[in-house]
Amino acid sequence: MGTKRVGGTLRKAWNYKWIYVMLIPVMAYFIIFRYIPMYGITIAFKDYNIFQGVFASPWVGVKVFRKIFANKNFWSAIKNTFVLNLCALAVSFPLTIIVSLMLNEIAGVKFKKLTQSILYLPHFISWVVVAGIATNMFAMQEGSINAVLQRLGVGPVPFLSSNGWWIFTYVVSNVWKEIGWGTIIYLAALTGVDETLYEASYLDGASKFQRLIYITLPSIKSIIVTMLILNISKMMSIGLDAPLLLGNAKVMGVSEVISTYTYRIGIEKAQYSQSTAIGLFQSVVNIVILLAADRFAKAIGEDGII
Repeated sequence: MGTKRVGGTLRKAWNYKWIYVMLIPVMAYFIIFRYIPMYGITIAFKDYNIFQGVFASPWVGVKVFRKIFANKNFWSAIKNTFVLNLCALAVSFPLTIIVSLMLNEIAGVKFKKLTQSILYLPHFISWVVVAGIATNMFAMQEGSINAVLQRLGVGPVPFLSSNGWWIFTYVVSNVWKEIGWGTIIYLAALTGVDETLYEASYLDGASKFQRLIYITLPSIKSIIVTMLILNISKMMSIGLDAPLLLGNAKVMGVSEVISTYTYRIGIEKAQYSQSTAIGLFQSVVNIVILLAADRFAKAIGEDGII
């Protein structure tokens, strides 16, 4: 019986041999550039010396982790990462859904495509350019927004030099850059909503808002939950570009996040063992958050992602 199963499996594999051949480059890519470099994680458990290399550097166990956990700046960076990610998620996640629903209601095909293109464009702009635009707009002395506020009789607002206002500026810049790109998945999900449900509700006298609440949102609820879980799983991850380019010495207390902290100790101070340990800790925490969010989603009756 076992021999027949093996023979049947081999015959099926032979029938799809060219598909497996096409998989070889993909598998080679992941093995060479994803799995083999994972041995570099061992640097977190070594007193790494760039001249001795990964293999010759002596093992020190969890000594590196004890060192970074005892550093107050590390925990401050962790806190700032969570705060910025939480603020950005609280604003961008519902706003992305709202924008997707608004785009879905546009009847004109050409106008809809034009609007989508305009919303997608900022995603492809480098954070260097976005930071320059934000600086020109929010600067206290020569910024466009403060110039308008002063003409209205309102004093200059320290968008880039006050902790609270800097977080506001960061969130606004991040939402402006990524909100259009975030609508793609929701718009794809909205195309799969059964049109007959809308027609039946229209005949029953349901308003547009009622159709939105009772048909559209329930139809894409699983996508919303999945995207929320994926976004929550990134709470310990944050891009280097935005905090580094928008931040300055005056707001270091809130702009110093885990990525900039790792950059400073890993690149500027050449403490490679510590930067690797921080990256490993960050990945583990992200996995734990992902599993916890998925478990919670299943506990409330949703499918989850795992």
